[in-house]
Amino acid sequence: MSEQNLDAIYYAVLDGNAPMARDETQKALDAGVTAEAILYQACIPAMDEVGYQFEIGEKFVPEMLIAARAMDSAMGLLRPLLVEEGVQQIGTVVAGTVAGDLHDIGKNLVMMMMEGAGFKIVDLGTDVAPQKFVEAVKIEHPDIVAMSALLTTTTRSIISTIQALEEAGVRDQVKIMVGGAPITQEFADKVGADGFAVDAGSAARKARELIAA
Repeated sequence: MSEQNLDAIYYAVLDGNAPMARDETQKALDAGVTAEAILYQACIPAMDEVGYQFEIGEKFVPEMLIAARAMDSAMGLLRPLLVEEGVQQIGTVVAGTVAGDLHDIGKNLVMMMMEGAGFKIVDLGTDVAPQKFVEAVKIEHPDIVAMSALLTTTTRSIISTIQALEEAGVRDQVKIMVGGAPITQEFADKVGADGFAVDAGSAARKARELIAA
């Protein structure tokens, strides 16, 4: 029965059916399936498939958002249980849109995909000052700092934030990921970032590669 429960959750998330994802998650929990099994055998594989289908052009941003919301509906039930079970997430990501930039749709989608990949997310929001990133690194001790910039003018804030991390002596404690419409691999290399991704699906995969390196 548990395998049937997990399959139902997998397809509910993949299809973006949030009510079904929540209902099937509750049924699985009632049947004795652990929160850890639901996360790692149903939710994460479903989001991996969503990311893959996006990359090959079978899904688009609205469908990714719908799937991520379905995942979040299941996670609403799973999060407190995962804490109770002492399940270790694969890493922590501190994320934010940099100073001067108020765009958050892309960042939010990346965060949903990263949570779907098994990361704990600390979302600093938008218009995040360099010092706020520094403070978050000192408090949260993340594995990755992810910065988003959607305006060409705010790419300078990425440079300022990396400099602030260096001046605070915490740059070497984290991997830095950058992304957003004006960001390129060339820019990422120039500013000394550890990772760059062109979309949310590849961002989640890159994050896993960075912490495995």
